Amino acid sequence: MKVFDEIESEVQSYARSFPRVFNKAKGEHLYDEEGKQYLDFLAGAGTLNYGHNNPIFKKKLLDYIENDGITHGLDLHTKAKREFLETFNEKILKPRGLDYVLQFTGPTGTNAVEAALKLARNVTGRENIIAFTNGFHGVSLGALATTGNSHHRGAAGVSLSGTFRMPYDGYLGDDIDTNAYLDKVLSDSSSGIDHPAAVIVETVQGEGGINAASFEWLRSLETVCRKHDILLIIDDIQAGCGRTGTYFSFEEAGIKPDIITLSKSLGGYGTPFALVLIKPELDQWKPGEHNGTFRGNNFAFVTAKAAIDHYWSDDTFSQEIKSKGVYISQRLTSIVEKYGEGNFSTCGRGMFQGINCINGEIAGKITHSAFQKGLIIETSGAEDHVVKFLCPLTTSRENLKKGIDIVELAVKEVCAKEDSIPEKSDYFDDVHIHD
Repeated sequence: MKVFDEIESEVQSYARSFPRVFNKAKGEHLYDEEGKQYLDFLAGAGTLNYGHNNPIFKKKLLDYIENDGITHGLDLHTKAKREFLETFNEKILKPRGLDYVLQFTGPTGTNAVEAALKLARNVTGRENIIAFTNGFHGVSLGALATTGNSHHRGAAGVSLSGTFRMPYDGYLGDDIDTNAYLDKVLSDSSSGIDHPAAVIVETVQGEGGINAASFEWLRSLETVCRKHDILLIIDDIQAGCGRTGTYFSFEEAGIKPDIITLSKSLGGYGTPFALVLIKPELDQWKPGEHNGTFRGNNFAFVTAKAAIDHYWSDDTFSQEIKSKGVYISQRLTSIVEKYGEGNFSTCGRGMFQGINCINGEIAGKITHSAFQKGLIIETSGAEDHVVKFLCPLTTSRENLKKGIDIVELAVKEVCAKEDSIPEKSDYFDDVHIHD
């Protein structure tokens, strides 16, 4: 560990929570140099929805490399890009009745957000962007302006302008319609809110604490945007690619955003890849107006296509995710009821859920205890108060049970006084999950 302490920057984060040297990974497991196995419920912060070193993707990638496939092509046309475009259009967009053009940006989510914000401003001729409390959209300056977290915003070193913050669904309590407030201030010329170019929103706020907006709220937000001629940007970087049960997290709400940002698990294999989906009439870029050396990763084209072909050619995988989501919800609800004593609640949807603790100290103790027991799981939220479940979507039902059992043991260890956890869970006797 000495070299990391001496040479690597103090900015390192996850390594502080999980101080081991890892050198192997497979499926939902990580292994350290001593050979200890860990269940991974972090999954590259949502980058590994299909697990580590997925064998289907690995073979495709190795074959591509062996045959001297294009490794870097700027935005040149390549066979790998063509095959990805055809597959994404035929198996993702068309079945969902979606019509978008695809913009390849730099390889991380914040690159896609920067492009989306810039395009919205250019198309509308307006500067202001509406973002939401607890939203997280990246840490480059434009995306950071739309991010709510003070820890990240404080590192900017400059003022972050061009954005106005509005309350997210439930932020002011269950009985207050925050979209009605948004509509009101947009309708009032004396509200002090300049006519926005766009609204940017996550349907489930990952870093913000697994806050899930209701479908009704998402639909009313779209209605407000249409009423006031504002573009609707859905940031699906963490919630997308199946995390909530459907490929796009907004599908069940029945909305059609103007712009969508994707990254994280889009590449399938952990290969860096980011994408902006744009309604055709909004694609008003001039050639080269937004570029980047690593826009369009050909390795990622190969693995992204393989992911779509294998997992998204029909709805089987989607149904498996939803079924596992039901199980996770039942288990977390049971944990909260058994050990909560008012300290816990559940949050999220699909396989994007968490345990909302009364404070970050409790959540941190739970995740630390879980790590000692062989489970890697992180916290999120403004005060790191949510134990965040982000395991690969391909996690087996046995390992899903094992991981949640470890969390339950950790909760018991940290918070429970008298209750005990049974050695063997029988939840899967009641909740059927497809292999």
